[in-house]
Amino acid sequence: MFKMRRILVLGIVFLVGVLLFFISSCSPSRNQGAYLYERDCSSCHMPDGSGLGELYPPLAGSDYLKNNQGKLACIIKYGISDTLTVNGIQYDVPMEGIKKLNEVEITNIINYINTAWNNQLVEQKLEDISLQLKKCN
Repeated sequence: MFKMRRILVLGIVFLVGVLLFFISSCSPSRNQGAYLYERDCSSCHMPDGSGLGELYPPLAGSDYLKNNQGKLACIIKYGISDTLTVNGIQYDVPMEGIKKLNEVEITNIINYINTAWNNQLVEQKLEDISLQLKKCN
């Protein structure tokens, strides 16, 4: 009887540990970033970040994304009409901004795209995104 209780307690402890591991590995900010990307960005940049031909640039493996981290918040919030060169291809279709997004949402989108699709870019801090947005033209 004692051995059965011990096995039962150890089993419960193990299951709780596994549950806590899975809960902690699901970041709410990453989930929000993925959701917002899907809702607001994927129709042009595609769900897999591959872009849309020569109309909309890729975000997956993008040299522009890597080299312009300090501009991303302003681009997301206010859009961009400049011609961009991404991975050697020029894109000149303007991007509308998404003015309804707040600083936290923009931070979560940036962190999602910085780590999705094998992008291995540094996650941004909310404070840095706030500073970027204050400097937008």
